[in-house]
Amino acid sequence: MGNGMTKIIDGLYLGNYHDSKDREQLSRNNITHIVSIHDYPKPELADMKYLCLNASDCSSQDLTRYFKDCVKFIHECRLKGGGCLVHCMAGISRSTTVVLVYLMTVTELGFADTLAAVRTVRTHACPNCGFQEQLQHFERYSLKDMRLWLRLEFGHNPFNDHIAVGALLISSARAIRHDTSRVGTRSASRQSRSHDPKLIFFIFWAQGMDNGTD
Repeated sequence: MGNGMTKIIDGLYLGNYHDSKDREQLSRNNITHIVSIHDYPKPELADMKYLCLNASDCSSQDLTRYFKDCVKFIHECRLKGGGCLVHCMAGISRSTTVVLVYLMTVTELGFADTLAAVRTVRTHACPNCGFQEQLQHFERYSLKDMRLWLRLEFGHNPFNDHIAVGALLISSARAIRHDTSRVGTRSASRQSRSHDPKLIFFIFWAQGMDNGTD
């Protein structure tokens, strides 16, 4: 995908291999740190700090062993006032998986909600089926421990990440409302049941905000 890197939240960007070498984009977005996750990655630019992770985009590839290092690298970058670009080759699967792990850790949201939020600004973001299973397993069995570790390691999180991701979810909810208004009540009911309860909360919140401004 060649539309450029995408800002997810302050200090965190998602992109592809081309974006990772685009000096104009890197400068404009204050990128200081780069997570490169693809086959045989290596540092490309001398003035960037890299976390290079060798991983193929196949469903059998284990990314969970990298989760903690990624969260630490991204969070340290943001705390220092820098910007972190997470990229793979196409900016669709591997890099999205890393971004979702970080968002799940710094908010109270899970896999389904963070993916919906990211897709609001990067519609083609889509971890492969194996990575989705790893993210769901992480949410179920390891996420609480990762959140606790982050608090113990870095203390209070100074960023309003829950608000930023919540705003993306509101945008996602409004898009769902727009789509379901055209496909009928039965289809709308099926679609609403497919979402996590936190996303339903944001849908109702968005509806209340709209009703208050009519």
